[in-house]
Amino acid sequence: MIKIGDLSLGEFPLLLAPMEDVSDPPFRAVCKANGADLMYTEFISSEGLIRDAAKSVQKLDIYEYERPVGIQIFGNEIASMREAAAIAEAAGPDILDINYGCPVNKVACKGAGAGILLDIDKMVSMTAEIVKAVSIPVTVKTRLGWDENTIRIVEVTERLQDVGIQAISIHARTRKQMYKGEANWDYLAAVKRNPRVTIPVFGNGDVDSPQKAKAYKEKYGVDGIMIGRAAIGYPWIFNEINHFLTTGELLEGPDLEERVRVAKRHLDFSVEWKGEKLGLLEMRRHYTNYFRGLPHFKPYRTALVTTDDYESVCEILEEVSRVFAGAEF
Repeated sequence: MIKIGDLSLGEFPLLLAPMEDVSDPPFRAVCKANGADLMYTEFISSEGLIRDAAKSVQKLDIYEYERPVGIQIFGNEIASMREAAAIAEAAGPDILDINYGCPVNKVACKGAGAGILLDIDKMVSMTAEIVKAVSIPVTVKTRLGWDENTIRIVEVTERLQDVGIQAISIHARTRKQMYKGEANWDYLAAVKRNPRVTIPVFGNGDVDSPQKAKAYKEKYGVDGIMIGRAAIGYPWIFNEINHFLTTGELLEGPDLEERVRVAKRHLDFSVEWKGEKLGLLEMRRHYTNYFRGLPHFKPYRTALVTTDDYESVCEILEEVSRVFAGAEF
């Protein structure tokens, strides 16, 4: 049984990665319904939280149906991160996660996210202060290093564990790689082989099928897998992986009726959470993925991403269901 503090997550948990502009409550809802064991919010700016910025505060929204759930924060100032950690804890998450992995320039080049991998001592000090600031379990999401010459992930994991984190998720790329090239999970195996590391180690990067999840579990010995991009528009991946790990059998992929049903459910959550205008707008990024592989879908996608009222979007989805009935993906 894998545990984070007193939180039991099963034998081999599947985690939904915190993805900016993706891992909002509507997306988390459909992933939870399809087998995700633990989810995290989008990353939230510590400076935004301490200044009560509306966009940052809204990202604190969590719901009972999605538990267990963690709130993830990022920043480059220790004092601000301490204060933001306390604000996040007050929102009632099960876990507080620290983002030491975001590679984008506007974050990393300011010393936050993956940028802190250039200053491991500060990373450890910041983590220690955050652990002291809250009473809930603290976890970390990070990368292997800034580049291939600064990979110290075995040492980093050990030092972060020593100051109190209770699990770590490692994206098996460096910051320099961004999301390109192949993720190198050999470093995760090295972390797991370190006898001093006793906390759960979750692997992230390139897992996009049940077969790959099983192979990585067996080859690298991680305690669970974090799924990111492969879940966008395909929340069924969690149930498919769980089923394959349990039975060795592959589930059939979702048919058109199921895809429309879940896309509609996702839309409803989005409109409920952010109102019709913003809910429709933020849902637009998902339609391509929900219907990927459907031939001649482009005109319907165009209609879905340009229509600006809820009822009309629902009618388009119903038309997709009728026109493509029986289509194979």
